Amino acid sequence: MADTQAIRNNDRNVVDDGEGQRADRSLVEHTSRLERRLHTVRDGVWCLVGNGLSNQTFIQGPDGVIAIDTGESVEEMRSALAELRTVCHEPVVAVVYTHFHYISGTTALTESEPIDVIWGHDRIETNLRRSATEIAPAYGRGLVEQFAIQLPQTGPDSVPNVGLGLAFRMPDHAPFTPGHVPATKTFNSPTTVSVAGLRMEVTPAPSDADDSVTLWFPELGTAVHNIMWPTLFNVFAIRGEEYRDPRLLLQGLDHLHSLGADHLVATHGPPLSGSDEIASRLQRYRDSIQFIWDQTVRWTNRGATSSELAHRVQLPEIYGEDWLTQQHYGIVEHHVRQVRTGLFGFFDGDPANLLPLDRPEFCDRTVTAMGGVDTVRSQCTEALDGDLRWGLHLAALLAGRADADDEDRALLSSALRTVARRTSSANLRSWCLTRALDLDGAIDMNRHRVHRLGRRQVAGWDLPTSVAVLKVMVDPDRLTGLDVHLAIDTGDDRAGLHFRNHIACPTDGSGADVIIRCERATWNDLLTGGIEFPTALASGAAVIEGDQQVAIDALASLDHPAFNGVS
Repeated sequence: MADTQAIRNNDRNVVDDGEGQRADRSLVEHTSRLERRLHTVRDGVWCLVGNGLSNQTFIQGPDGVIAIDTGESVEEMRSALAELRTVCHEPVVAVVYTHFHYISGTTALTESEPIDVIWGHDRIETNLRRSATEIAPAYGRGLVEQFAIQLPQTGPDSVPNVGLGLAFRMPDHAPFTPGHVPATKTFNSPTTVSVAGLRMEVTPAPSDADDSVTLWFPELGTAVHNIMWPTLFNVFAIRGEEYRDPRLLLQGLDHLHSLGADHLVATHGPPLSGSDEIASRLQRYRDSIQFIWDQTVRWTNRGATSSELAHRVQLPEIYGEDWLTQQHYGIVEHHVRQVRTGLFGFFDGDPANLLPLDRPEFCDRTVTAMGGVDTVRSQCTEALDGDLRWGLHLAALLAGRADADDEDRALLSSALRTVARRTSSANLRSWCLTRALDLDGAIDMNRHRVHRLGRRQVAGWDLPTSVAVLKVMVDPDRLTGLDVHLAIDTGDDRAGLHFRNHIACPTDGSGADVIIRCERATWNDLLTGGIEFPTALASGAAVIEGDQQVAIDALASLDHPAFNGVS
């Protein structure tokens, strides 16, 4: 019988890899599909799997080689290029990006290969900025949690794989030097171009990014895509992401199916060959997405709440017969809840969610109503042996109280570890173990709850972007009674923030009440923590024109140590 369970109530499917690692058997077995291997897809087409989270694909044309995606670092791409050179010595003349992930190793090619063109969607740079500016702490924290970045290399908490690849970054690629190069030619609609002497048909195919595309090389019968993964597609990413509409995903999958490809090469996992097998497995893959969408809508129409959907919509057994639709990444019960939220917003019709109590107060009152801390702890410990969901719920109530202590946190850590070893989902396992380690004090996630602006990152922004990002760092209580328009002037450029009504509104700086003059390098140092604002003023590196104290008070409202002295 096909297995479609993603979480179990016991340890019967938990295995030990011989070195202390404990994980679901199915997830451990999934590792073999992701191991490092340079696949020869067909003559002139190679796909390197297992070099990182994503694949690097190489296609040889009459005029040279096309490199598709460049990984998470320069070191990763250099490793891929070295692998290519074991089978092909033609120069790499073009780079193509499938979407805005996995494009950070490009300088490994531009520094050594005669790259003539870099193709990519015209939203790539916008998406890179989005993830690195206002939402950066939450986005970065989500990456750490979902991709097991701070989990140990050995022992029970170590990582068999992260669902789409062996790891987010391979340890031997340290120090993970960034090397993104923007596309020199872009597309945003169906486009046909000649690359390295080959016809390449580009079709937008939104999947986990709105800039995702499918690349079709008709002369080779080969499609390169980011829409069918080596696991059930993630409608919901536990790290947090913009809504991935299954209706758009289905359009992309139907287009991919219509190509009748002899070879499919994905951004993740091993390539597939054989037109009949591809057609059959691809159809089932797209049908798994339609099933999730249709049944979520069906039950929502019937009045199901978010938590009820998680139990009403279960994948039929046929989807457990193929690893392409198994839950080795995310889980169905999260996907259906995301679809409902994407359609109708957070409120799911449950009266308890209409006017919720603050979480600590809710936990305090609930634990008291259940008979007190000792009673709930006892029930929790007992439930974790065979009633995992209830045990996790009780542990979260105890740890969520305002006066929770180390025993409560240890109990929640234990509950999370129990979930981690009993799930086939790499996402869920990594998230639970990361939270458990944070509760134990083994890692410190607090640094991922504030902006940490990097020097290279800030240097790549224009001044308005670097100033506007500060608006989401405002502590509104510190702006009571303040109304001041402040401009940053670097000589070549100017941008402003109008502190008023407990917000900081970005402006172009025209007509500002107060002007801070400094070189761009000084402004970058302030943002990245290289210098504090009082020090910059004392040294003359920054000069205030206008009411100095008002400027200092306004900037002190920011959750930024350079301006308020608080980390």
